[in-house]
Amino acid sequence: MTRSRIRSVPALPLAGLLLATAWLAGCGTLTPDADPSGARQPAARAGHSTPAGPRLQDPPELVSRDGLLKAAIVVERRKVQVGDRRLYATTYNGAYMPPTLRVRPGDRIDLTMTNRIDSDTNLHTHGLHVSPRSPSDDVFVAIKYNQAYHYRYQLPFNHPTGTFWYHSHADMMSAPQVAGGESGLIVVEGLQQHLPPDLRGITEHTIAFKDFQVEGDSIKTHPLKIGAPTNRTVNGQRNPVIGIRPGETQLWRLANIGANIYYKLHLQGSRLRVIAQDGIPVRKAYDQDTIVIAAGARFDVLVQGGRPGVTRLETLPYDTGPAGNKFPGADLATVVTGGTPVHRAALPTDIAPHEDLSHAKIATRRTVVLTENKAGTKFYINGRMYDPHRTDFTGTLDTVEEWTVRNDSDETHSFHIHTNDFQLMSIDGKPYDPSHGWYDTIDVPVRGKAVIRIHYSDFTGRTVLHCHILNHEDMGMMAVLDVVAPHGDSPGK
Repeated sequence: MTRSRIRSVPALPLAGLLLATAWLAGCGTLTPDADPSGARQPAARAGHSTPAGPRLQDPPELVSRDGLLKAAIVVERRKVQVGDRRLYATTYNGAYMPPTLRVRPGDRIDLTMTNRIDSDTNLHTHGLHVSPRSPSDDVFVAIKYNQAYHYRYQLPFNHPTGTFWYHSHADMMSAPQVAGGESGLIVVEGLQQHLPPDLRGITEHTIAFKDFQVEGDSIKTHPLKIGAPTNRTVNGQRNPVIGIRPGETQLWRLANIGANIYYKLHLQGSRLRVIAQDGIPVRKAYDQDTIVIAAGARFDVLVQGGRPGVTRLETLPYDTGPAGNKFPGADLATVVTGGTPVHRAALPTDIAPHEDLSHAKIATRRTVVLTENKAGTKFYINGRMYDPHRTDFTGTLDTVEEWTVRNDSDETHSFHIHTNDFQLMSIDGKPYDPSHGWYDTIDVPVRGKAVIRIHYSDFTGRTVLHCHILNHEDMGMMAVLDVVAPHGDSPGK
């Protein structure tokens, strides 16, 4: 067996970084600039402008070799650099932003997790289409203090290519452990192969959003109040500088790998070309001025540099409803366009084919109802709080089901299913575009409903579905789904 190697992403262009330093040193406030289309780029809004930090550092990577990624993760409490402070955090391999696991379809991941914290933990590979049975993505595993568990994941050869992530899924402890630092990225290689030849090999950045609250000299993990003031980071950095040349196209892998909060992402003066969502390449790319990214969600986007200047990647204010939270706006990164201009490539529209369940035969229709008590301390799916020993839903391998997910509460809930992704058919009765309808995490609006279709493929076994606002998951909004073989067939993988 060949062991994986660690690699770092190439540094940002020096010219862009020098421009950032000069521009920010000479200006007390940012001034508007124009992009090539003539549109004005608004200045940073007063009230939440943050001084630019160091250049963006992509996390180190553990990369598969010869079809195998062999890795080890140690969970331990350490004092580490978090943003611009040193705080005690719950770390993977001694870092708040741990290595990105980079693999290819058909690869095997052999991963040993060792627990050095004083509560049970485990690992979930969010979004990967792998078996939910041990020793693969079994979220019912509890790794005790000072014990190790050996995970083995086999990716199908037709696995989607995009951005995924890994994090703790410990029963009733997911929110504090993820908020404390237990989360990192997974990249399944191959997304750039769907781009035109002149866009293959472009600069790529992982842009992972994690936030932390502070208590003394530690990241606060309990009790967590979702709407409390928090510190947002990009790859564990506060407001890093992202360099891009005029006309250059870059691939940004946007991932919300925190426990609870939302991002309403906006790049001033630009639109984002979405080419994959939740690790699944879209059939037709589309442009967005803002992208709402719930906890757990990911978007792979193409970004192009405009004229030389400075702008902001920011999150805009976002309201999740009367019983939810009002998240304020904040600066996330400073984007500096500078250096030698390059030819502006035409951005693609057609990306990759994907299954369309619009005309599929429906084996079963279900209704899943999300509710909570008035105090916001107990959360339910179909009137019941989570019990890992109870099976709430049973599906049959190689069938398609249609689910109506209804939110009977006064706050938005983020709905996620393990093992199989799903096609979003409609929101509040409005049909959803099938050319970019595949997700593993969606928002269900206040007093609204989403209709999804899910095709159980490849794997049988018990797994879960839940709200990916992890406070809500830990307080009951999770259920068990068991996918079984058709009657008379032997169990699946």
